[in-house]
Amino acid sequence: MSLPPHFLDELRHRTPLAPLVARRVRLERAGRDQKGCCPFHNEKSPSFYVYDDHYHCFGCGAHGDAISFVMQSEGAS
Repeated sequence: MSLPPHFLDELRHRTPLAPLVARRVRLERAGRDQKGCCPFHNEKSPSFYVYDDHYHCFGCGAHGDAISFVMQSEGAS
């Protein structure tokens, strides 16, 4: 099933990323952004950063937006 690009763009725009990620990851402030331990690999020191519109793990390289976070968290492709 494919969704129209304009629908996905609207969904990204309306979905605040930090509260979505915070359902799975304990986040703490890092300046104006937030950081936590990456949910996609095992780590003890936080290397997973959440920005306004995307996330990036400096440990394993995982990155994306709200949609890709949910998909990767659920094991969907």
